Amino acid sequence: MGQKAISIDEQIQLLRSRGMVINNEEKAKEVLFDVGYFRLGFYWFPFELTYPQKDNRNHQFKQGSNFDDAVKLYYFDFELRNYLLKALSRIEIAFRTKVIYLVSNQNPDKPTWFADPSVVQSKQAKEFKTIVYDKLVAKNISVIAMHHRHHINDVFAPAWKTMEFMTIGEVLHLFKSIKDDTIKSQVAAEFNIKQLVTFNNYMEVIKNVRNVCAHSNVLYDFTPERSIRKGPAMFKGIGANQNLNGALHVVLYMLKQVSVNRFNELKEDIEKLINDYSKYPKIAEILRDVSGLKIIL
Repeated sequence: MGQKAISIDEQIQLLRSRGMVINNEEKAKEVLFDVGYFRLGFYWFPFELTYPQKDNRNHQFKQGSNFDDAVKLYYFDFELRNYLLKALSRIEIAFRTKVIYLVSNQNPDKPTWFADPSVVQSKQAKEFKTIVYDKLVAKNISVIAMHHRHHINDVFAPAWKTMEFMTIGEVLHLFKSIKDDTIKSQVAAEFNIKQLVTFNNYMEVIKNVRNVCAHSNVLYDFTPERSIRKGPAMFKGIGANQNLNGALHVVLYMLKQVSVNRFNELKEDIEKLINDYSKYPKIAEILRDVSGLKIIL
């Protein structure tokens, strides 16, 4: 759309000039005003002639590209994000709880072990206050504030209070900084994962997917920051170590370790969603070739 704001009528005109088929103009205007031209641009990207090239795009569409198909892809993403958010919350809480419980009970006399250089790497211990804790205090979280009112000499609230309000990224970073690999392996074992490197990799995928969903970003062309390792979630690479299909395998595996019932519900929801949207040929092609979802989970 360039560097100048244009009206919805002009947006429609621009899309048509680039080859986009718009059958119902009034509905298209409604969608553009509801969702936005810029956000929808991520969903008509696969319909462009230069796709998947990101640089020097000419924004011209392939013949027959239909506005309705881009909207369908948007709603596929929207529905999948909503399904995943509940599951990811269960995994995140389970991970956080197990870290707090196992490490705190291994160090009963160190309630603020997260900033203790005998338990975590010195850099983590040194930087925790400024990078993590001061932000929690600034948010005026009632539990943290109340602790300091009752214990005015404490630098930190104990782990079971502090870590409840840390992000999954902060908890994962803290977890990796723990010096004792044995206790970290115990946490991994709670998710039936033997290799710590695999557990760390899976939790990174969980963090990546969670951040995408929480910020309403694009899922269909999801690529993890690091390739997904083979392991209990993916016995073979199956070409999915860098796409949405592989990420969903990880989410489903980790959720199953927390709740078999929730796993079954999510698996059923995802399968139905894929089947419903695969009825549309253009969407089925994108889910197969971009998301890797030609194999129903």
